Amino acid sequence: MNSTLEHANITVSDPERTAAMLVDIFGWTIRWKGDSLMGGRTVHVGGPELSDGYLAVYTTDDSPTVQSPRTGLSGLNHIGVLVDDLDATEQRVLAAGYETHTHMTYDPGSRFYFDDHDGVEFEVVSYT
Repeated sequence: MNSTLEHANITVSDPERTAAMLVDIFGWTIRWKGDSLMGGRTVHVGGPELSDGYLAVYTTDDSPTVQSPRTGLSGLNHIGVLVDDLDATEQRVLAAGYETHTHMTYDPGSRFYFDDHDGVEFEVVSYT
């Protein structure tokens, strides 16, 4: 059996802001945006091909209270993003005003982490 993760849906305070950050840092594209079926707004951002995974960044009609994933309340630990050039990506993260942390290299690759404006932790990984 062959399977691929198609998307993850996360609640954020401002989907447009989060989508713009992901486009700027990772070079992703906005694949769709609009009203969510359950109320609120959603932006789908990821690779341009239908076979590419994406993130659905969502907010409710009410003002969301977004908490750090490491509080244990959201159930989300982090989102891993595979990149070709770790150093160049880190420079874009820093230029966007985010701090990087927990740099590690071990078999099979290298990685670092950063927290976005909602406290969502991203792990950036390269196997090159």
